[in-house]
Amino acid sequence: MTLERIEQPARPAKTQVRKHTGVRRIVREVVLLAVLFGVYNLGRFLSAEHAGSAYEHADKLIGWESWLGLPSEATVQHQALEVPGLAEAANVFYASVHFPLTAAVLLWLMIRRPAEYGKARWALASLTGLALIGHMFFPLAPPRMMQGWIDTGVLLGQSVYGPTTDSGVANQFAAMPSLHVGWSFMVAVFLIRATRSRWRWLWIAHPVLTFAVVVVTANHYWLDGLVAIALALPLLLIFDARRVRPKDAPAEDQRLDRVPAVASSSSARTR
Repeated sequence: MTLERIEQPARPAKTQVRKHTGVRRIVREVVLLAVLFGVYNLGRFLSAEHAGSAYEHADKLIGWESWLGLPSEATVQHQALEVPGLAEAANVFYASVHFPLTAAVLLWLMIRRPAEYGKARWALASLTGLALIGHMFFPLAPPRMMQGWIDTGVLLGQSVYGPTTDSGVANQFAAMPSLHVGWSFMVAVFLIRATRSRWRWLWIAHPVLTFAVVVVTANHYWLDGLVAIALALPLLLIFDARRVRPKDAPAEDQRLDRVPAVASSSSARTR
């Protein structure tokens, strides 16, 4: 019996097709994230007329925290201000880490862990949508606008918001829940899931440090961060790429690569 191997036809344009597909996907994702960010920023205008209720909510929330026995953010901030350079470092962290690190992690996931990226994108988008609802229906003045706290950004000339509630490009009454804490918590979980290094657990320090920074800079209360984490937890369970088995949706290239060479019926002869 002689067997004739049938060679698979060459696909010279495969690399080029993949390249174009990858570029289109990146452009599509950037546009999608930009749209989501734009929708989120609408909260600034929708809540701009609720300054009075924002201060009322702040008074109520401070009372709730006292009832729960949470430590005073003002006391923590005053103790931190006694440490030379700590407030300056906290301001820089608050202004420069939140968006850039989140974007960098999403980009890395898109390129290196596409299955994780899809889930991470929708988890972040869902949390941001829930936060927008909270910002619209529960506008909250941050601690730096209340008596007893110090606006470290204005004090040290590092403010990202400006001296008044109308300055800057962000919604300054969007304190509940804290997206700084919520996003940092999700970023840590995404990276712990997507990597296998034993050092990956150090990413837990990111939300812990972020939580400390937003309190020291008087941008958020304890409850802002705790509510954000409470909202993020079920979303992280729902949007978990590990729940999707690879065998349920094999890649097209994997299916093609597994096609075995077959014997040619015209050349297979028995002698």
